[in-house]
Amino acid sequence: MDITSELFRGVRAHGSLFGSSTLSPPWSLHFVDGPPLTLCTVLTGTGWIVLDGHPPERLGPHDTVVVRGPATFTFVDDPATTAEPLVCSEECAAPEQGGTRHRLGWHEPGEDGEGHGTTTLVIGAYPMSGEIGRRLLDSLPVVLRVPAGGDGDPVLDHLAAEVSRDEPGQQVVLDRLLDWMLVCTLRTWLDEPGRRPPAWWSAQKDPVVGEALRLLHAEPAAPWTVAALARRAGVSRSTLAKRFTELLGEAPLAYLTHWRMTLAADLLAEQPSATVASIARTVGYTDPFAFSVAFKRTRGVTPSTYRRTTEAR
Repeated sequence: MDITSELFRGVRAHGSLFGSSTLSPPWSLHFVDGPPLTLCTVLTGTGWIVLDGHPPERLGPHDTVVVRGPATFTFVDDPATTAEPLVCSEECAAPEQGGTRHRLGWHEPGEDGEGHGTTTLVIGAYPMSGEIGRRLLDSLPVVLRVPAGGDGDPVLDHLAAEVSRDEPGQQVVLDRLLDWMLVCTLRTWLDEPGRRPPAWWSAQKDPVVGEALRLLHAEPAAPWTVAALARRAGVSRSTLAKRFTELLGEAPLAYLTHWRMTLAADLLAEQPSATVASIARTVGYTDPFAFSVAFKRTRGVTPSTYRRTTEAR
């Protein structure tokens, strides 16, 4: 398990807000729910994404924008549009409203007697919970844009074909295609020339540190020492410690402790019947007291207090 796969594990589309919306200008859609991540891409036509405090972003065919919640946004035909904003939230995708292909009264191409100037939009809303997903969110800006021509273009071809017809299981297919599209979009954005990606993204490509990271994420509960990790990575202990700290800003075992506590935090929230001792063993601690001390040092509260806090939310 590499770190990127680990961070993406908890990010899954579920009941995409709009599978397809075919719009004829003027139009203005205001998306108000502000989920942790929203992917917005244009299959045909053009439009603008407008967020408070950010310059409008123009989207053409196969351009994609990702918005990080709780920010909300508006999708318009033009930043100066005169159209009354139509509020869009979770009910837009409800089955009784037509599911993913619900168009809320917009015209199909040709229905307005003109058949031109239309835009087809696909939006996926990504709920996210837990500390693992939080690491991914914290590394992203409020809005990011990826132009057409990247790895996601073939996925968009599949999306366009799927939203053009009603078939059994369409929602599941769309959700998985949107998951694929999100991963392609974020990888393209993180690899853009001149960008300063998060340390974990760059470090995993380093031949020394990348191997160490893969080992720590594949076996977080193993009784790691710097010497054992260096031996598995095929370098000296001093080389690993120096290179790891340079790229990630902390020593290998400090990184491991923080990652174990991240895993433990999610287990405490997701498994209310599991004992603290069993969770301690799962993340590599044979002594529940030592685990509790490490958890409080990194999280500021004891495991039991953290669990009560998450249950009360």
